[in-house]
Amino acid sequence: MERRWDVIVVGLGIMGSAAAAALARRGVRVLGLEQHAPFHALGSSHGKTRIIREAYFESPEYVPLVQRAYVLWQELAERTGRQLLQITGGVSIGRPDSPFITGARESALRHGLPHELLDAEQARQRFPALAVPEEFVALVEGRAGILFAEECWRAFCEDATRHGAELRFGVAVRSFGAEGDGVFVETDGERLLAERVVITAGPWAPVVLSELGLPLTVRRVLVVHVLPHQPELCTPDRLPIFLLDVPEGEYYGFPLLPDQGVKFGRHDSGEPCTPETARRTVSDEELRSMTTVLQRYVPGATGSVLMSVTCLYTMTPDAHFIVDRHPRWPQVVFACGFSGHGFKFAPTIGEALADLALEGGTTLPIGFLRKDRFATTQ
Repeated sequence: MERRWDVIVVGLGIMGSAAAAALARRGVRVLGLEQHAPFHALGSSHGKTRIIREAYFESPEYVPLVQRAYVLWQELAERTGRQLLQITGGVSIGRPDSPFITGARESALRHGLPHELLDAEQARQRFPALAVPEEFVALVEGRAGILFAEECWRAFCEDATRHGAELRFGVAVRSFGAEGDGVFVETDGERLLAERVVITAGPWAPVVLSELGLPLTVRRVLVVHVLPHQPELCTPDRLPIFLLDVPEGEYYGFPLLPDQGVKFGRHDSGEPCTPETARRTVSDEELRSMTTVLQRYVPGATGSVLMSVTCLYTMTPDAHFIVDRHPRWPQVVFACGFSGHGFKFAPTIGEALADLALEGGTTLPIGFLRKDRFATTQ
């Protein structure tokens, strides 16, 4: 007799593990499938840290979602006994008309979030590690901080299994589809049945969800970790997480942390690729480019490179996520296209996916993330 699951989750990166945990905590029978080893470095969920911020420049619509995430991250930390979040505050730097400034200020004003707008001299005095150009301004927010990414990922998997989910690694899904009112999922050696399926395939989503014609592209991005020559200027109490919108591009960074130094990454560009073709090595020219920008705007963090890491962004045309139900098979729900800024929302997305799978809808305000904002083939 074939075993039938309530929900199968395909892909156990940060979003899939969050969904598996949310589902398992509701008492349903959950099977999670992941083609790679646990906590692998081939997708978008690895690395030591991620930023969380509340005055969300991308759109004020994200603010209620990230506020819910703060609550859920804390609850997950309490359940698992892991430190997942450190509040440092945050500073966004750009010209007065930069989206980093205007967008964050719009979110802050609409949602009543405490914030400050500093001129260049005030910003340099407040944050001596930074070299803020004279014509630039800085928006400061208090609740931004650091998520310890690998700890978060492990916490979700631990939470899911503790509440009865079965997580299988090294299992590649080859196809899925409707079977009656339920679904089937085909792996290399097994045909699995469930009432519902949740697809969280990360940078593999363009292939796994190809029939939906979603406008997804994948690009390789680079992060460097530097040991600063002025470490006293870069500690979390003196240098918060920071965003830079400068002529060279859009960048982000973290204060000095044990075992990672100062982390610095570029957000707005990267080589088009697939997970299979992504170049996993980092060239000397790429490192020089990154450290030159760091030295120009964060001279207090300049120093020797400790390590470099590549990561994959799965992009949508508007850089907003897609969270929705399959247009033909309502028993299939999916989330993808997190465009390099989704990690912080993982517990909220997991909750929304559990709602969609089990209830067919959610009270979370995710309507702006529906797939039908794009013209697709379905």
